[in-house]
Order: sequence, then C-alpha cells, then structure tokens
Amino acid sequence: MKVVILAGGFGTRISEESHLRPKPMIEIGEKPILWHIMKGYSAYGFNEFVICAGYKQNVIKEWFSNYFLYNSDITFDFTENRENMIVHGQYYEPWKVSVIDTGLNTLTGGRVKRIRKYIGNEPFMLTYGDGVSDVDIAKLRKFHESHGRLVTMTAYNIDQRFGVLDIAEDGRIKELREKAAGDENQINIGYMVCQPEVFDYISDDSSILEKDVMATLAKLGEVMAYKHEGFWKCMDTVREKQQLEMMWASGKAPWKIWED
Repeated sequence: MKVVILAGGFGTRISEESHLRPKPMIEIGEKPILWHIMKGYSAYGFNEFVICAGYKQNVIKEWFSNYFLYNSDITFDFTENRENMIVHGQYYEPWKVSVIDTGLNTLTGGRVKRIRKYIGNEPFMLTYGDGVSDVDIAKLRKFHESHGRLVTMTAYNIDQRFGVLDIAEDGRIKELREKAAGDENQINIGYMVCQPEVFDYISDDSSILEKDVMATLAKLGEVMAYKHEGFWKCMDTVREKQQLEMMWASGKAPWKIWED
C-alpha cells in the first residue's frame, strides 16, 4: 500500500522558515519533518511514497537526489585532478519515493486527484506533511479493512484552532465542520486510509480535501474514525517547531518509533 503525503502548500503560518523551502522540508533535529513522517510509516513496513509537491518542489527533489550527501560522511578526493566522492557508512532506506509536481496553486483535494495514475486501483494511505505522531499504522490499516467504507480518518482530541469531527457511536464520521463552543475538539490529524473510489469525489484543482471531499463522503456515511490517544503534534508555527526540536534533542521524542 502506497503512502501519499501532501507537501505542496505555501506554509504561510510559518513563513519565517517556509520562504526558503516548503514546510515539509523544515528540519527537526537536522532532518526534514517529511523524513520523520516517512520513518514512522517505514517502521510498519510501508516504504513506497508518493509526495504531492508544489511550492518549491525542487527543494524536495534535490534532497532525495542527494540523500547520501545529506545523510552520510563524505570524502571528496581531488588528488588525481578529478573529483572522487567516497561515501562512508552509507545507509540505504528501503524506500521508493515519487515526488510529483501537483501544481503551485492547487488545493489539497486537487493534489490528491493529480496523483491518481501513480496509485492505480488500490487502497492508499494519505497524510499531511507537517505533523508527527505515534499512530499505530498496522492497527489503523486493520481497522480500515474491517469496516468496508471508503475512508478511515484518524481522530484526536485537542484544544486548538482546527475544524472538528462529529462522530457517531459506531465510529462513523457524520460531519466535518468548524469548531463551536462546547466541542470536545476531536480533529482529523491525517493518517488516513482511502479506497481508490475516493478519486471519483474530487472534482478539480480547486477541491479542498476536508471541506469538499471528506465532508461529502461523511454525509454519505463513508468515513470512519480511528481514535488515537497517543501523541500528535503539528508544526504550524515557529514555536511548535521549537517544541518539537526540544523533544527530539531530549532523546525522548514520542513519535520516534523506529530503531537507529
């Protein structure tokens, strides 16, 4: 099952960093947050990624193109009047990564629509490129396969600025809407699983994933909630980046579920 990661937005809330690079390439512990997200999926055996790029997509492509250069010790030997680059202790991630230009101004649903040919007629994982979590991906997949609906969305309780989910007793998401007084603030944190039929509900580049696509599917009874009670944090601001940096530097980052 492929993992689709939305990584094409402008990242305006963290413009102090994103004016130089796309938000998923902002580092936590000297590695892009995109790398952290991928490592989490890879820990559960999901190693094929489709990255929906847009704004400053060349930064993402260049980073993967020079993966060993950025992640290994290197010797540059010029003694024979030519450059000889020697990579020391190189580690091969078991990844296949497709970085797809989904347009500069395309909205989130439209970005998903544009990568349809890279997915084919298969279920796929879908998440955002700016949040880290310790979601159990294996249990998420098992839950999705158990209920037979088109989408599983990971729900999380948090007191922040995001839109909320109305969830029925059977776990079905009835509605996606703006936050109101008295809400328990269950939000969609990404980490979704989708059937390929989802593509048919995306009209064009102007489609917004949550407000248009998922809201429609919820009203049709086709979205189920997988409730997560562990860790999740979005990197929307410089302050949130600093908080994640501190967790990583402590050696106790909750989302680090992989072995070194």
